[in-house]
Amino acid sequence: MQDTSKQYDEVIATCRELFVNKMKDYGSAWRILRLPSLTDQIFIKAQRIRSLQEKKTRKVNEGEASEFIGIINYSVMALIQLDKGVADQPDLSVEEATKLYDEKIAQTKTLMEAKNHDYGEAWRDLRVSSLTDLILQKLLRVKQIEGNEGRTLVSEGIDANYQDMINYAVFALILLNP
Repeated sequence: MQDTSKQYDEVIATCRELFVNKMKDYGSAWRILRLPSLTDQIFIKAQRIRSLQEKKTRKVNEGEASEFIGIINYSVMALIQLDKGVADQPDLSVEEATKLYDEKIAQTKTLMEAKNHDYGEAWRDLRVSSLTDLILQKLLRVKQIEGNEGRTLVSEGIDANYQDMINYAVFALILLNP
């Protein structure tokens, strides 16, 4: 578990750096995105990963890793949007957005550590393609919940699904770069 925590932090450091740099370039323009738009962005990234895994050839010189990083960062944005709601204009400074990013990641890592304890690091025996499929399954669940206006009868909410997607994407990045 020590290795997992350290590897998790290393992956997140890469994702966070990209998030911060994009905030410096674009500001918080993403704050105008409604939740289904963020879900669709994540879906596009997961679908591209699956396509790359199945086709084995690519016409754009970006591999799976950059898409998994995108899944993590868009999922964090979605978690922030769930809490703050959609803005009409960019309304977060780099510092404010980074603080929120760190809070969401800390909560998500805590969830990972609890589940990892209970599951005994079973994810290490998964294939990256299985993690991709699990992310796609979570996305379909989120789309269904969004279609139900956020209501569920017995299932976890949208936030838990985004957190799971973050954790699956982190696991995939760890497996891709042992």
